[in-house]
Amino acid sequence: ASFISQSQGEEVRKDSGISLKLISETGTRRITRFAFEYARANGRKKVTAVHKANILKFSDGLFLKVSREVASDYPDIEFEDRLVDNLCAQLVQQSHPFDILLLPNLYGDIVSDLCAGLVGGLGVAPGANIGDEIAVFEPTHGSAPKYTGLNKVNPMATILSGVMMLRYINERAAADRLEAAVAEIVAEGKLVTYDLKPGRSSATAVGTSEMADAIITKLGEGASRQN
Repeated sequence: ASFISQSQGEEVRKDSGISLKLISETGTRRITRFAFEYARANGRKKVTAVHKANILKFSDGLFLKVSREVASDYPDIEFEDRLVDNLCAQLVQQSHPFDILLLPNLYGDIVSDLCAGLVGGLGVAPGANIGDEIAVFEPTHGSAPKYTGLNKVNPMATILSGVMMLRYINERAAADRLEAAVAEIVAEGKLVTYDLKPGRSSATAVGTSEMADAIITKLGEGASRQN
């Protein structure tokens, strides 16, 4: 607190908690370029950079500046930016104007849960951590240890993480088949976990293993139809 007071010339209370927000040009270029390359590879039309550069000028300001520079290398992909608070409101009111959202880590952690809530919750939200040479795929909800052994949680997030993995290794046909099987089970609405039931009721819901088995069966039926 005393260092900030002396260097910035503004009083900071001695009982203040202080956090540092680090955003690098290197990291911003890497993730922005990945967003645009992903857009090209997957037929996406627009990338939206999300920030709070009007307030956090040194960190978010750098993120916005660099993302704009990288965007100029991709004239075929539309680029825009939104303030993170405005984005949250827009997602709730009308999510369709957005395609790919580009966010720093903290905002991404928050907004990804908001987006999951819009489509059914963390139980349906897959995740991927993609590096230059290695990629790790996992459900957004993590390990959820409090549900261990209860046979209760939705297996979709884990299965759809597998779909993302299959697409990453260019097994697109297999990914499409698995995704279609999941979609059919959800559309039928019978063999699904409690979080996909009206009012999140567990009265007619099935468990994790039962829903997973139903998806596997549907996957087999799809393969039979193709043959």
